[in-house]
Amino acid sequence: MAYWLMKSEPHAFSIDDLKKVRRNSWDGVRNYQARNMMRDDMRKGDLALFYHSNCKEPGVVGVMKICREAYPDDITFGRKGKEIKANADSANPTWFMVDVQFQRKLKRNITLREIRTHSGLADLLLVRKGNRLSVMPVSGKHWDYILGLE
Repeated sequence: MAYWLMKSEPHAFSIDDLKKVRRNSWDGVRNYQARNMMRDDMRKGDLALFYHSNCKEPGVVGVMKICREAYPDDITFGRKGKEIKANADSANPTWFMVDVQFQRKLKRNITLREIRTHSGLADLLLVRKGNRLSVMPVSGKHWDYILGLE
């Protein structure tokens, strides 16, 4: 099993939204490196930290499980009420999504500001300068450390 951190803007899709629906597609990832990790490395049963980004207090707010491995992103083909991408090719899709399942909401938001103060998390991808990936791997050591802050 692998561990991940996956970012979402809470005004678009929050941990509370996932809690309500229990299971949802994680779509709209438009970065090739993040896409490759989802497509090539993420497996059913992996666990992910749900991270609220681009908000007043960005941070880790919950845990979810990957419950369906990568498949073509519906948005690309207009199946979610969006415009169809002109060069979308269903035989050779560019973008992928996975399905995630709510596991639990953390007792509190473990903020990015707090994460940065812990030397044990200094090499976490999230805190590296210039890293803006919306999907990233998390080591077992970092996973345990972050959840231990709860």
